[in-house]
Amino acid sequence: QVQLAESGGGSVQAGGSLRLSCVASGHTYRPYCMAWFRQAPGKEREGVASTDSYDRTLYADSVKGRFTISLDNAKYTLNLQMNNLKPEDTAMYYCATERPCVGPRLNASQYSYWGQGTQVTVSS
Repeated sequence: QVQLAESGGGSVQAGGSLRLSCVASGHTYRPYCMAWFRQAPGKEREGVASTDSYDRTLYADSVKGRFTISLDNAKYTLNLQMNNLKPEDTAMYYCATERPCVGPRLNASQYSYWGQGTQVTVSS
């Protein structure tokens, strides 16, 4: 079992920045994949960014150049630096992980463990 705990959400104006973090505990063995997903009201959950324990990354087109995913393997912490935020980035953001796993991926069905989510609200 793996437990995930997100933090760092909040409210910001368009053009602002936020940094999300997700701490993993439990069976944190390698190799693994981790990702950030988001879900806005009335919409399907979508993959935002993913990485794996080999530091490969994958981004959704909508966030490329604005979001940066990073993994601190020593602290079992996944981060998402979000810059130049837009109102359409407003959503509940979830951290997810799968292990064993090799290769970043943005398909929610390929992740077994999920956090509770942290809300991000961007006002215009």
